Amino acid sequence: MTAREAVIVDAVRTPIGKRGGALREIHPVDLSALVLNALVERTGAPPESIDDVVWGCVTQLGDQSSNVGRFAVLAAGWPESVPAYTVNRACGSSQQAIESAAHAVTAGAYDWVVAGGVECMSRVPLGAARATGFPYGQTVLDRYETDELAQGPGAEAIARKWGLSRRRLDEYASRSHELAAHAIDSGAFDRQLVSVDPLADLKQDEGLRRGTTPDSLAKLKPSFREDGVIHAGNASQISDGAAALLITTDELARAHGLRPLARIRAGAVAGDDPVMMLTAPIPATQKVLARAGLSIADIEAFEVNEAFAPVPLAWESELGADPARVNPLGGAIAVGHPLGASGAILATRLLHHMRDRGLRFGLQTMCEGGGTANATVFELAE
Repeated sequence: MTAREAVIVDAVRTPIGKRGGALREIHPVDLSALVLNALVERTGAPPESIDDVVWGCVTQLGDQSSNVGRFAVLAAGWPESVPAYTVNRACGSSQQAIESAAHAVTAGAYDWVVAGGVECMSRVPLGAARATGFPYGQTVLDRYETDELAQGPGAEAIARKWGLSRRRLDEYASRSHELAAHAIDSGAFDRQLVSVDPLADLKQDEGLRRGTTPDSLAKLKPSFREDGVIHAGNASQISDGAAALLITTDELARAHGLRPLARIRAGAVAGDDPVMMLTAPIPATQKVLARAGLSIADIEAFEVNEAFAPVPLAWESELGADPARVNPLGGAIAVGHPLGASGAILATRLLHHMRDRGLRFGLQTMCEGGGTANATVFELAE
């Protein structure tokens, strides 16, 4: 039996809305339905052929509770026979959705899968899931001799370990805005974006702050330590958004007259120090490159989620990646990080960039709460 390889036929996303912005009134189920329907409209894949929908979402309560992926399918008007399940691997949820969909396809369990995710942080606030609970348990805190496991202090610890000054972080944050502005103005995102009309009036990512400079960022107060280097301007933005990808095999895609965007060359997940928390993209990248049989120099574009500026900078330093290839379209500092959707959004951005520039290999990686990370290598389809 010939081994099956998973390919991505197409990838779409909504514009990313800022907290309390243009997407604030759209229910996450309805926002998800927009990308689901746009995906089948663009590919011609009949919804009844979809074996499963794998949907990422982090804060699964309130408007995002009770298997938001399933209700997205119903809101899209797809047949009731199409199932769905919702994944939570913290910020890597929809990247894990892509990986899980690919695993099912390569195993022969499914032929056609939609993977993606949603997060409407204007409606379900960051930290809402912890408001009435204690997620770590005292045993975990005792193991690490700490009073808390939190991303902000983790980002501060990364900056100290890798010797990243506030000025360096603010320079990186300014670069993110500059590159995102260029991408928007050049139309780099246009083909991947789904219209949110008539539910909202938003054509492009909403969080961009044009004219951001290191000097303007220097005026902001640190967020986690009085003498700290992390603040609102060099951290990711709280946002709303959704994205979806169609995954099948190369043979099935071409039999239906579809040319894939890319194949999934390799995937990996890794764990690292849960106190520093955000360093796992380093071992995850090393693991996925080994599985793909590639070196860091072989990768022509990287998406390293900008949860905080120290994350991609420490990753670059440790792995020796070419900084010019890292987040060439800006990142979450400039346009936002809708948690459960971000993995699928990064994949969508990366895949379209690879196609537009004729880049053979791309890699994305996401740091995740609790000290884990996903990493995926994509190879442009011939």
